[in-house]
Amino acid sequence: MVRRILLGSQLRRLRESRGITREAAGYSIRASESKISRMELGRVSFKARDIEDLLTLYGVMDETERASLLGLAREANVAGWWHSYGDVLPSWFQTYVGLEGAASHISCYEVQFVHGLLQTEGYAHAVVTRGQPQACHSEVDRRVALRLERQKLLVSERGPAFQVVIDEAALHRPYGGQAVMRAQIQHLITVSEQPNVTLQVMPFSFGGHAGESGAFTLLRFPESDLPDIVYLEQLTSALYLDKPEEVGQYRRVLERLSEDSLSVEKSRDLLRGLLQ
Repeated sequence: MVRRILLGSQLRRLRESRGITREAAGYSIRASESKISRMELGRVSFKARDIEDLLTLYGVMDETERASLLGLAREANVAGWWHSYGDVLPSWFQTYVGLEGAASHISCYEVQFVHGLLQTEGYAHAVVTRGQPQACHSEVDRRVALRLERQKLLVSERGPAFQVVIDEAALHRPYGGQAVMRAQIQHLITVSEQPNVTLQVMPFSFGGHAGESGAFTLLRFPESDLPDIVYLEQLTSALYLDKPEEVGQYRRVLERLSEDSLSVEKSRDLLRGLLQ
């Protein structure tokens, strides 16, 4: 997904630098203007022939530059590990998993439940079961397995910096019974000690706070060509915001939430208190 976005943005810059319209670019590869738009947004796979023709149209004749972009196209067409979970993974969430796996920084606010990257198996099973009451046992197990597979990201060699603010409400809302909740709270204490994880709790005692719009995730990428993205999950779809002014508002909300929440140390103290 990230490679598609990268290649698409480079193709767009090349096209615009030559003053070529999307319609003209589409004509050159026997396609429509809308396909060029989808290619530039990274929403479709790439054919080598199309990339070659577009590069020629845009005047890119240097063999090294052409080879680099064609190589990026080949990499962009390689399916990610999560595609094997396509039977339980909606297409709109596949996009998020791809972006999550490529991010260098993941920052989020959660109010309903513990973030998926921090859930224990028992807690995840309870969340999935409650959210998908009609799902059979095998489907529930597949959804939980996908969530656990995603968590490997946090302990990988090139894992992202992960910042999360959890509303205290999520810690008091039981999923799976007392034993499951105790194990989940203990897991939060343990994972909060990882050097790449910053975990804070927004306590009830603070009252109203900046996170009034609900849960969200802010993704930042190591590639300078990629904008920060805000992910907003809905019941049957998701929104991906990348306009600087919109992303900026969410970034400021996250900064306020972090400032107003308990410190990392006091958040651990609160978690320990829930175990007593």
